[in-house]
Amino acid sequence: MTSGPVTLDDEKFTVEVNSWVVGDDDAVIVIDPANDAEAVLKVVDGREVMAVVCTNGRDNVLSTVLEVASDEERGDAEILLHRGDRSLWRDFFRQLALETEDEELKSLEPDQYLEDGGTFEIAGIQLEVLHTPGFTPGSVSLYSEGDAVLFTGHTLLRGKPGSIGDEYPELHTQLNSISAQFGQIPGDTRVLPAQGEETTVGEEADRWESWYSLSNRSDEDA
Repeated sequence: MTSGPVTLDDEKFTVEVNSWVVGDDDAVIVIDPANDAEAVLKVVDGREVMAVVCTNGRDNVLSTVLEVASDEERGDAEILLHRGDRSLWRDFFRQLALETEDEELKSLEPDQYLEDGGTFEIAGIQLEVLHTPGFTPGSVSLYSEGDAVLFTGHTLLRGKPGSIGDEYPELHTQLNSISAQFGQIPGDTRVLPAQGEETTVGEEADRWESWYSLSNRSDEDA
């Protein structure tokens, strides 16, 4: 877990992020490295990073992806992001290009775009990509049916949908994603979110219908 700034509508918030390292003794994928590449690489502990998966394109996640993916001996790992967050990616790296005077960053793109229903495998663990927009347009979750594990990013946390401070960027869309994508997943599936403690699909399913009142309040405030 690391902590650092994330930007929403030009306002800075401090957000804690759980970065997940999934694999075996030889190779891993890293899900949502954020804020502190050194801390993430300490957990990787010299294993080969096969891919860096961003469940969203917020700046706190993108700030570490190049360093975590970099490997001079083996070659850089692929960086994966959903196309829905392409504009967030471009905004971040164009700004970084200005700050570092590195013109190449202006044209940098993810190595691969994640697609809803796509799958990839690491250490015998198969992960399915679920497009779960709301926190960002390109937010995704990763589901391993065989291992009964769901990495929800900031789409679903323990006891609440993911937010930035008290702000929900597109809460109604986010709640629809939760219902549509997670509603048929077995209740005993572990939920490993990008923030806070783990939970299960069943524990959260008992709560998420009540969260629509948050969406209604947001509409009234607007």
